[in-house]
Amino acid sequence: MLSATAEVSRSEGARLAREELAKKIYGEAEPTLLDIIWERVTDWLSEVTGRMEAAMPGGWWVLGPVLAVAAVVAIGLIIYARPARRSRRTARIDTTAPLTAADHRSAAERNAAAGDYAEAIRERLRTVTRDLEERAIITPRPGRTATELATEASEALPDRREDLFGAARVFNDVAYGERPATADGYRQLRELDERLAVTRPVDQDKKAEPTG
Repeated sequence: MLSATAEVSRSEGARLAREELAKKIYGEAEPTLLDIIWERVTDWLSEVTGRMEAAMPGGWWVLGPVLAVAAVVAIGLIIYARPARRSRRTARIDTTAPLTAADHRSAAERNAAAGDYAEAIRERLRTVTRDLEERAIITPRPGRTATELATEASEALPDRREDLFGAARVFNDVAYGERPATADGYRQLRELDERLAVTRPVDQDKKAEPTG
């Protein structure tokens, strides 16, 4: 305790005042982590906008559009890199279900009749894949892409190379969302399926040739 006659220096008085005012009864509750983050973010924005406003004549007439463009660019980058787009870029032909080529063919026709050409195209390419696997023209392999299917099948069926890669492009356009599925696209895959049914691999043709 200080006596009534004791002198208190200016620095000592300031220290005592700070300690007294620091008690919770004189102020609000301690700030939360969210409060601290918000305060720092707003301080940073104020500093950045202040510097930009000082460096760019015209103040907010110039700064406002600049920030708006920056926001649009950031949103565009987020949309471009979203998971949905990445998954489309790695679309696979799903033939993991225990279905035969005939099962996939029937499903494709049902979807086409219902007007769901996107699913009809997927099912028809599954038909082609399963049919070639069942005939031992290509090796069964899960996760095969449409382009990989065309590449592998073209080695054994070179006469159908153009048709196979054309069908792969149709499938990729639909799977990647670049173009809408159409009846013409589905017809292209159906005709490929019909042509492949009567096409034999090159090796089989050579075996069928009579040996002098």
